This record gives sequence, C-alpha cells and structure tokens, in this order.
Amino acid sequence: MENVECKFYVGQLIHHLLFGYRGVVVDVDSDYQGSEEWYETVARSTPPKDKPWYHVLVHNAEHTTYVAECNLEPDRSKESIQHPLVDRFFIEFENGKYIRMMN
Repeated sequence: MENVECKFYVGQLIHHLLFGYRGVVVDVDSDYQGSEEWYETVARSTPPKDKPWYHVLVHNAEHTTYVAECNLEPDRSKESIQHPLVDRFFIEFENGKYIRMMN
C-alpha cells in the first residue's frame, strides 16, 4: 500500500466546510472504506475515494460521521466537543486537542 499523507489526525478538532459542524477525528482511513451504496446515497458531492476519509464525533450530537478530507478544515476555536462517546476515545482535552486513550 502506498504511504498516504493525511491532513488531520486522531484527536484533532475539525470543521466541516459544507455543513458547518465542528467535531473531533476518532479514526482515519487512507482511502474510502464504506459501501458503494452509502457513497452513492450520502456522498452527493462525490468526493475522491482514493484520498483520506475520517471518522468524526459531531459536536452537540449523538451520531458520528464519515467524511472525506476535501470537506474538512481545522477548527480554530480550540473549544472542546460535547459528544457522549468522547470519553471512549480520549483521556483528556489539552491545548485545543484531545489526547487519545491507549488500549
């Protein structure tokens, strides 16, 4: 597999360019790993499948999202995310980023 450079990392705060929500990255795929049916139904802007995709906890929500890198930018607010699963992935929030829980 080719070494893919990702713009975002686990624990980083992000902002979705199209939908305006904030969130935190909990996992990274070097390319699209979802189903073709999901892509055709949900990914209407047809983002590239051969670039990184991110699993994100959405601020002030209970769901997660799967987002193409091209639809994200860093969130500059440096404010924590309110999501019921934050404690399952991270041990603390420090200096505008989350510290990953080690297994």
